Amino acid sequence: MTKPLGVILAGGLATRMGGGDKGLLPLGDGTILDQVISRLGPQAAGMTLNANGDPDRFAHLGLPVLPDPLPDFPGPLVGVLAGLDWAATQGADTIVTVAADTPFFPENLVSHLTETAADMAHPLVLAATPRSADEKTKSMSRSGLIRHPTFGLWPTALRDDLRAALQDGLRKVVLWTEKHGGREALFDIPGDPFFNVNTPEDLAHAQELMKDHR
Repeated sequence: MTKPLGVILAGGLATRMGGGDKGLLPLGDGTILDQVISRLGPQAAGMTLNANGDPDRFAHLGLPVLPDPLPDFPGPLVGVLAGLDWAATQGADTIVTVAADTPFFPENLVSHLTETAADMAHPLVLAATPRSADEKTKSMSRSGLIRHPTFGLWPTALRDDLRAALQDGLRKVVLWTEKHGGREALFDIPGDPFFNVNTPEDLAHAQELMKDHR
């Protein structure tokens, strides 16, 4: 399988950070988005950003900016749909999505997702991590793993099915992926590779983690 196109999901409302774009918050010598782009770039055939509002605030990144194709911020799946529609115009079969507020995702994200999807007619795979003893989440799968729905491999062939599901009111990612036989790619590595910045305290923690990653 050739490298998928990369879609950075930045369409959320960032309410716990007081609004605004979490990806543009400072991290290390740049921003969270700079770190996300540096990790995704080598893994993808090209990149775009899903974000709403004035796209000029991202002009310095040199990436296409895709608004949600449906109104009222219906969740991350609409960002996936935006990416799939864009990828279809580029002649691509798949996209990989990452969250704009998760600066330390695995450098083998795409290779492991694609390996997991090797024999699937429509590659559809979500990243997952083991569940710790004290962790409670609604994203746990039947296999006891924690799914990370904004980190996945998605086929452009299913974009119209996804559009119809969203228009019918679907909001939960895993309900749609399970319907289409989606799989999980387990990332059993030290630390929290899908740690995301939701609060000012998270941002301070990310600054400390950045020192280690350097």
